Amino acid sequence: MTYSSLPFIYIFLPLSLAVYLAVPKKLKDMALYLESLVFCGFMGIKLMAFMVVYCLVNYISGLSVYYIRPKLKSIPLAVGILFDVIMLISFRHSYFAYLHGFTRLSDAVFPVGISLFTLSAIGYLADIYKGHSKADKNFIRFSLYIMMFQRLIMGTIVSYDTYVHTLKKRRINITELGSGFICFIKGLAKKVIIADSLFVLNSAVRSTSIQELSAAGAWLGILAYVLCLYFTLSGFSDMSVGLCRCFGMKFSGSFNYPLFGSKIRVFVSGWHIQVLHWFRKYITSPLSSKTDNPYLSKLVFVMVWMLAGIWYGFSTGGAVWGMLMGIAVLAENKLNNRKRAKPNGIIYSMLSITLMMVFLSQGSISRGLGYLWVMFGGNGNLADSAAAYMLRYYIVILLIAVYASTDLFRNTIARIKDMRFGRIISAATPAVVTAMLIICTSLMAYSGQSDTMIIRL
Repeated sequence: MTYSSLPFIYIFLPLSLAVYLAVPKKLKDMALYLESLVFCGFMGIKLMAFMVVYCLVNYISGLSVYYIRPKLKSIPLAVGILFDVIMLISFRHSYFAYLHGFTRLSDAVFPVGISLFTLSAIGYLADIYKGHSKADKNFIRFSLYIMMFQRLIMGTIVSYDTYVHTLKKRRINITELGSGFICFIKGLAKKVIIADSLFVLNSAVRSTSIQELSAAGAWLGILAYVLCLYFTLSGFSDMSVGLCRCFGMKFSGSFNYPLFGSKIRVFVSGWHIQVLHWFRKYITSPLSSKTDNPYLSKLVFVMVWMLAGIWYGFSTGGAVWGMLMGIAVLAENKLNNRKRAKPNGIIYSMLSITLMMVFLSQGSISRGLGYLWVMFGGNGNLADSAAAYMLRYYIVILLIAVYASTDLFRNTIARIKDMRFGRIISAATPAVVTAMLIICTSLMAYSGQSDTMIIRL
């Protein structure tokens, strides 16, 4: 069960929200905890048990780091981090088939969950070790930091102190419920209407033999991959933010229109914001502070980007994507003084990002190089009838995706609201949101396949 499933939207979400609103304030954390256990239970009882054990190990590790003697606190820190890393690798890497099969996952989303809450757990232990945070004695509250169902799939990564502060400030009213549902349905539409359609296009290209693929078909496939990846991840992120708001908690989104910027740095600053911030805070900055050598600092920067790429793809292709991204950012910083027209910058940055994403999409260096060879006409086949058919069939959704992935649509709506038609737009919002929900429901009744894009991250 995921956020974009009919049982979640029409059964689990209304019931969990009703229970949460009904219980008194002192029992709301317990209600959220039990609801989160049930949510995990829909993906398997063993998975639910694993989540309890995972939270317990990190809870004990945090208390041990906080209360143990300073000379010895590095031991429970190392044990906790080692446990988290081993669990992450075990579930994400195909070589560890036993542990992956142990959970009997019913869908492909849980590995993304473990990727995100692993970063949260390691950050929590590191902050306690550095004295930036205190260990929480409340097991229920700590467990919600790891497994709260509203944040489990593509939720915002925040420090533990920020999370606790948000819990204390939570307020539920009609306005927050309305804005939460609007945000949730916006994310649902991103995933179901746009990402699922692009996933079908990308799957059609992937099902074609690399030797028979034309250059035009290859470009269509990678463009569909980049856009589908963005709308899947940002869609789930919006759904998570919306769900949290429905329950009175305000967390920021993870994506800020990273595509089609004039610089690669625009992509870096707007793509999975909290994840990239986590790598800078806990790995790049501590390692870079150990040396005054600028070349060594740049090497650390590229290596951490490679680690981030492995975190995304758990493959050699992911590592190459991360390495190339790090090199591209450094190169752009070096050439920062060169002026460039904005349209040229958009073309250069999007082209660079797309070419680098080839390795993430293909999963290996050899397949990535082979795909790039085809993209630039290596097969001697620039275009064919299959590529023409796919372009004709998907051109509308591609154009919509390109437009919606920029901030043009948001800015247009903002301008309209500032005009005299603003009240009309606001009044029509409930009807538009309801129509979007109906459309998504119809599509989910027989589709909903871009979830599998997340399993490659």
